[in-house]
Amino acid sequence: MPYDEQLADRIRELVEGEARRSERRMFGGLAFLVAGNLAIAASREGGVLVRVDPSKADALVARSHATFAVMRGRPMDGWVRVAPEHLRTKRQLAKWVERGVTYARSLPAK
Repeated sequence: MPYDEQLADRIRELVEGEARRSERRMFGGLAFLVAGNLAIAASREGGVLVRVDPSKADALVARSHATFAVMRGRPMDGWVRVAPEHLRTKRQLAKWVERGVTYARSLPAK
């Protein structure tokens, strides 16, 4: 299944003013990077894949609609998935975009 292009457009709108922003097809979806670090991606599995501080991922999953991201049967440390039904409004999506962008900004530029 291809990624949701409307969701990608909504993410693009939210990261538009971000310095050193780029886009790249990754994991079968469309990833949005900040200074070369992946922040969030419109996933081919639906919804988004969000990069988060690994030390905060457990708490984030416990108190939100996020689930741990799994790729090729293995959990991905510092990555969470959010299903499309939890991204319907601009406010819902913006919360996850901000989390991913904030973490990506904290990493050394590539």
